[in-house]
Amino acid sequence: MSDTTARVLQLLGLLQSRPVWTGPELAERLGVTTRSVRRDVGRLRELGYPVQASQGIGGGYQLGAGKALPPLLLDSEEAVAVAVCLRLAAGGTVAGVGEAAVRTMAKLDQVLPARLRAQVAAVQQSTITLESSPVSVDSVALLALAQGIREHVRVTFDYESRTGERSERRVEPYRLAATGRRWYLMAYDLDREDWRTFRLDRMSTVVTGTWRFRPRESPDAEEFIRRAMAHGGYQFNARLRMAVDADTMQRMVPPTVGTVEPIDEHSCLLEVGAEDLDVMAAHLPRFGVDFVVLDPPELREAIRRMADRMTRVAGTS
Repeated sequence: MSDTTARVLQLLGLLQSRPVWTGPELAERLGVTTRSVRRDVGRLRELGYPVQASQGIGGGYQLGAGKALPPLLLDSEEAVAVAVCLRLAAGGTVAGVGEAAVRTMAKLDQVLPARLRAQVAAVQQSTITLESSPVSVDSVALLALAQGIREHVRVTFDYESRTGERSERRVEPYRLAATGRRWYLMAYDLDREDWRTFRLDRMSTVVTGTWRFRPRESPDAEEFIRRAMAHGGYQFNARLRMAVDADTMQRMVPPTVGTVEPIDEHSCLLEVGAEDLDVMAAHLPRFGVDFVVLDPPELREAIRRMADRMTRVAGTS
């Protein structure tokens, strides 16, 4: 590799590492003159990299977004990180992305040096994806929602509720959240005048409009979405007094499954949702903690049925 080529690659790495560099800063880092920096910037532009230059206070060189994707410059850690992300995407929840991830992994393998190719291959060959019945979502819809969030533009879509009821929703999108199985949108529902969460797999005809909005004060996104995931959309929601402190209970209950609030130093309140009370009744004893069902009463009946069944099974020779 010639000194000029190595310097151009180093320049590209610097431009990728932070938003703006001044000419003198780049010259000092590269050990050349500002004139050489201008020539190297020109070489990057010839290769397809959209390097922008601006004058005045706060100005300098900036790597912009191009119409076509030029060759990537990856160090060893970045190459392995990309490989891991692609491997996860290949078994992910976005429709069509899995196939694209596989194609991208193949292309990455073709252009990497032998040393990095061996590292990436080791990651791919030693990693498997254990799917837990993931629900795929439309990648076009996902990108439309992301655009609405980034540009503060209203979005409309058709939505099917848990009960099968369909409606058109007009929202100001705020955050997207991904779990191992589903994608969720947190948005301000303009017709209901309140914050809501929506499952992306229940959306259709997602359209990004042209009406821009000023972001309004919102609840904490992570806490809001976690609580909605734990309680919203379930046929049954249960409240239980658990005979253990809140910190211990929180370590046993994923935040996407239930929420825990302290009552005193020896007990806490657990709120959890389920589609089937018999399934919930079977899982609760696995905590190994005494509890009292506060509501619903149907859960107590489900626990009695399970206890009778277990008693019969235990008495069978």
